[in-house]
Amino acid sequence: MHIVKVIVLGAAGVGKTSLIRQFVYSEFGEENSPTETKAVYHPTVVFNEHVYSMRLVDLPVIPYFPADSASEWRDFRDYGLRSASAYVLVFDLNDLETFQYVKSVRDQICDTRDMHSIPLFVVGNKQDLLRERERREVAGLVKKHWKCSYVECSARHNWHVVLLFRELVRALDYVDYGQKLPSYSSPRFESLHAHRDRRGESVVKCSIM
Repeated sequence: MHIVKVIVLGAAGVGKTSLIRQFVYSEFGEENSPTETKAVYHPTVVFNEHVYSMRLVDLPVIPYFPADSASEWRDFRDYGLRSASAYVLVFDLNDLETFQYVKSVRDQICDTRDMHSIPLFVVGNKQDLLRERERREVAGLVKKHWKCSYVECSARHNWHVVLLFRELVRALDYVDYGQKLPSYSSPRFESLHAHRDRRGESVVKCSIM
């Protein structure tokens, strides 16, 4: 079994907790309660016959990403920010100021960690409330310039939530088995059923336990 720690970050009110709880428990709460303390969720995912025990870490808003172990120990002692296997950075598609927070945190992460084998996903949540079209510029920046994976989803309606975590585990699977991190510009919008080759044999499987 592979144990992976995924840190979920974002500005206040973007729906970090809602995304996690929709994925883990298939539930959505209408009340918005700010995340004040660290919470850890422990789903187990089977991908391509490999078992992953995930530690999804939901954190309060952090003012900055620690540049070294000393600053992490001083200001974020029990967060484990610098030892993550992957990062999920969430913003509100209807509030592009929250994307500026994601941009700042992403820049700090990339400046202080070797991200060659550490997946980083940028997630635009609240797609069901989407009003603005400026997100096209956001998607282009993330996919073309940052070379990161970009997903738009809705925690409320469970739209692309499982897809997000499926593609995250796919990226971790590449890392664990000695392959280069995939350079796809955006996740593959496919069904969550097993892929099959021309002979009908299962090629990739993903399920949540």
